[in-house]
Amino acid sequence: MTSVDQVAVIAAALPEVTEGARYGHRTWFVAGKPFAWIRPFSKADLRRFGDAEPPDGDILAVRTEDLGEKEAVLAANPKGFFTIEHFANYPAVLVQLRTASAEAVREAVLDGWLAVAPPALAQAHLSGGRPG
Repeated sequence: MTSVDQVAVIAAALPEVTEGARYGHRTWFVAGKPFAWIRPFSKADLRRFGDAEPPDGDILAVRTEDLGEKEAVLAANPKGFFTIEHFANYPAVLVQLRTASAEAVREAVLDGWLAVAPPALAQAHLSGGRPG
């Protein structure tokens, strides 16, 4: 189980991350682009679940590089990772923080950061250096 505060620590450890709010919810940005955010269900989302019980607890949305990576992330992380109709054709996954493993959450946040970080910054982080 991972808390929202633990997500904030994971995100803050990445270069040039800022925390703010979008639509009233905690959001983490790099270069002004959101890569992870708390994403409660809207009334429309809840209606789409129908009789099925929606995942409970804090839900984190995390960007992916593209729709192919989204499908790969969902396939690799069946516990706690999912998507909803609202996210169809959008490169992001949803994570039920109370269910997903801490390591899977950490990897998803890093991958989300890499998906939107400027290429030079991402490369520098991966190689352990500073952007040139």
